[in-house]
Amino acid sequence: MLVLGIPVVATSPMFAGLLGYEVPGWAAWIAPMLGTVMYVWGGQPFLTGAVSEIRQRQPGMMLLIALGITVAFLASWGATLGILDHQLEFWWELALLVVIMLLGHWVEMRSLAQTTSALDSLAALLPDEAERVGADGAVTTIAPAELQHGDVVIVRPGGRVPADGVVTDGSASMDESMITGESATVRRSEGDPVVAGTVATDSGLRVQVTAIGEDTALAGIQKLVADAQASSSRAQRLADRAAAWLFWFALGAAIITAIVWSAVGLPDEAVVRTITVLVIACPHALGLAIPLVVSIATERAARSGVLVKDRLALEAMRTVDAVLFDKTGTLTQGAPEVTGVEPAEGYDAGRLLALAAAAEADSEHPLARAIVGAATESARGGGPQVPTASGFSSSPAVGVRADVELAGTPTAGNALPAGTGPDSARPGAAVVQVGGPYLLEQEGASELPVAERWREEGAIILHVLVDGEAAGALKLADAIRPESRDAVAGLQSRGVQVIMITGDAEAVAASVSAELGIDRYFAGVRPEDKSAKVRQLQGEGRTVAMVGDGVNDAPALAQADVGIAIGAGTDVAIASAGVILASDDPRAVLSVAALSRASYRKMKQNLWWAAGYNLLSVPLAAGVLAPIGFVLPMSVGAILMSLSTVVVALNAQLLRRVELRPEAMTA
Repeated sequence: MLVLGIPVVATSPMFAGLLGYEVPGWAAWIAPMLGTVMYVWGGQPFLTGAVSEIRQRQPGMMLLIALGITVAFLASWGATLGILDHQLEFWWELALLVVIMLLGHWVEMRSLAQTTSALDSLAALLPDEAERVGADGAVTTIAPAELQHGDVVIVRPGGRVPADGVVTDGSASMDESMITGESATVRRSEGDPVVAGTVATDSGLRVQVTAIGEDTALAGIQKLVADAQASSSRAQRLADRAAAWLFWFALGAAIITAIVWSAVGLPDEAVVRTITVLVIACPHALGLAIPLVVSIATERAARSGVLVKDRLALEAMRTVDAVLFDKTGTLTQGAPEVTGVEPAEGYDAGRLLALAAAAEADSEHPLARAIVGAATESARGGGPQVPTASGFSSSPAVGVRADVELAGTPTAGNALPAGTGPDSARPGAAVVQVGGPYLLEQEGASELPVAERWREEGAIILHVLVDGEAAGALKLADAIRPESRDAVAGLQSRGVQVIMITGDAEAVAASVSAELGIDRYFAGVRPEDKSAKVRQLQGEGRTVAMVGDGVNDAPALAQADVGIAIGAGTDVAIASAGVILASDDPRAVLSVAALSRASYRKMKQNLWWAAGYNLLSVPLAAGVLAPIGFVLPMSVGAILMSLSTVVVALNAQLLRRVELRPEAMTA
């Protein structure tokens, strides 16, 4: 359009007169011909949009733009053919109007297109090829789309995982930042799940495919981002109504302008002023003000691991004054860990833990995994190594038993019980048992004094027996996420009340709340009753955000003013939540609140700029200052209008500078 617009402007008689040169006779029809092409071709998006708005009986910005360029087009042809006064030849202004309008439209479309870059980058995360291992061990290269459930693929160092799966061989540090928003790599080894699109940074893996295509976490994230960008928000509907009001305001102003200028005997000026009013009243900036902010906010959030499924939820987050956290899996890891070791006389904590881990080594129970993991970590830090064991057996509700080598392990006694197996009869070996109260009852042993205090804290208590005598006790509890303390403190510092809800007993809830600094909690709440607690808080006049793992918290997430599901993996597509945190970091709730406040500020700024500009400029375009000798030229009106669009677009782009990293929220 710019290529066509330059000769139209240069050969326009009015423009030539303004600059003091004459248009050659052979060029007299260049402006009308190319100007018509510009109106039909360049104006096509606006004309089509205007027809659509008329059919829907929803006048808006497209109709105003179409009306402005159509009036200019008809007036220019009238002047060219001698039907109207030659001063009404507006070919150069029509060309400028179409070019500037398309420029503004291009700025809008380009800005909106940038907001979909999150989708493009997510799609680009999948590798172009996957290396599948056949039943005979042969490796073939195929497209990721050809993978099937159960296939085993090779992920080489630096390569991307082609589909969701489980590691069957190898160990690697995985870069999951494109999915979770967290920059630190995560170690994944045999048995651990991996997500399509993540990168094995330091070594290779073999992965068995568990999800393909639309079932992968990456596909779920893409769908959420797309749905969020396509959804309509309350602010967007307000902007649409404002554009409709501006249409009637501009149309009324144009009619009054035409009547007044005609009444004072200046019909030609009436046409000029009317066209200028229609141009200056174009609500292009107003139509851009809200959708651009919300779309950028959605894309900005997605890049930070915050997936906005419902834009209304994002808008409401700035007004939240109470955040209700589910405990298990949200504030805590959702898995037990050893939080205390109390040795009996004759044992030290490190060796007691090593003995317990030896007895639990062959067990798959979560408590056993926690004990073995703690002992392994202790050994890495210079603590005692876990001794070897044999003769493992387990008894439900009682505990485990194994014959453990005691070489280098001081005990309360070296006598071995009668009737033990040949392994345990060896010098330096003893029977080690780990279990709860039924084990103590069965063996006639007494629990350690510390057990009562631990029980009041709601902890799980296991005793370790060596040759039937209590050698010590272990305290296990659901591990609190290190980030939870910062999340709670950060929200409280912003005047938001933090409340915890859990199905655990009062003692457990009280202990976790005290450790995190939470003043209010609901304990012993069944999953189906959590939504009632949300309603209770809302009945107190609070705007509530519910943060849960999205599995048994669905009713509460739906009931809350803002439902926030936390957790990576395929659970990211929880339908009941408006916002999904791709990571397990509860500090991301602070990021959502910060983004909500920043987005709202930008919306207000853009609305005030766009609407205020139009309301002030329309009277000037109509000629209210004509009595003192000032009239606003149409070309100046078109340029100022497009500048307002650029200002709105640039202001919205500043939203990209908002800091959303969870660690920065609590710094």
